[in-house]
Amino acid sequence: MSEAILNRALQSQQQVIQRLQAIHKRKRIGHAYIFDGPTGAGKEEIARHFTKLLLCMDPKENVPCETCHSCKRIDSGNHPNILTIRPDGQDIKKEQIENVIQIMAKKGFEEGRKVYVIANAERMNGFAANTLLKFLEEPEGEVTAILLTDSYTSLLPTIQSRCQRISLQPMNREEIMEKLTERGVTASMAATVTLMTADIEAAYELAQEESFVQKRRLVLKLVEAIEQRSPSEALLFIQTDWLPLMKEKNDCEQGIDLLLFAYRDIVAVKAGLHETIAYPDQLETFTRHSVKNAYSSLTVKIDAILQAKKRLHQNMNRTLLLEQLVLTMQEGLLFV
Repeated sequence: MSEAILNRALQSQQQVIQRLQAIHKRKRIGHAYIFDGPTGAGKEEIARHFTKLLLCMDPKENVPCETCHSCKRIDSGNHPNILTIRPDGQDIKKEQIENVIQIMAKKGFEEGRKVYVIANAERMNGFAANTLLKFLEEPEGEVTAILLTDSYTSLLPTIQSRCQRISLQPMNREEIMEKLTERGVTASMAATVTLMTADIEAAYELAQEESFVQKRRLVLKLVEAIEQRSPSEALLFIQTDWLPLMKEKNDCEQGIDLLLFAYRDIVAVKAGLHETIAYPDQLETFTRHSVKNAYSSLTVKIDAILQAKKRLHQNMNRTLLLEQLVLTMQEGLLFV
């Protein structure tokens, strides 16, 4: 975990940090916490910061010193009183939780509190969740659990009730865009990828993928085909350009999402809301499209895209799905 990522998480989650500092100041450390929030919110970074605060040998005003032996070993991932569990394959298994309990029950190599972190806690299978529940009900000694999850409601209600919930907010989109441009991503690409994911690292990786760059370019060509070409030409574009690149279901879903963003942009431009668009490099083109499309026409097109995405998950033939989508969008074109 880079220091830059940690610092961004701390800056964007000030309310959470203040709450954790208050917990430490009152010396009311709970035996279990759930840190929940969307991907990219910084759950692991905040958990690391809190763990440091709990184990720091010389905290200053409820902030870890960062220089003591304990803080340094946490940074290096070698503190013996800390254990992190992640899914083994698709889920977290009962044996993994049993191993946690066994280790936490032993006398630590270091005095003081022990901390175990369960990443993607919503992926505990039923046996693992019930095994953890028993340990949460009867913790032994100074042991603190930190469960990290993107889906709080997927955790057992009985686990929820035995943990203090700490909810993280998603990082501000404008802030993520700024960080991406600092790393060399163009402003237009940053605007697009930050609608695909709120995770700054995932957004950066997406911006570097040549296949994603091609999909973005292809979607913009599809918009032109829908708006400027005849139905036969638009259908030919689907056959010759779209389908060869969008071979897999995930590729197709990503393409449909990008198409949805494009038409939302056209609506936003028509309404004068330029700041929120996903394709700022297409402002001039989208302005032309917004002039010739009535709001009712754009509503039909956006609804058609949403329906196509739904049918994609119902495993409808992708060729037929895209052809129907294009025809529906062209038939819904209204001129003003």
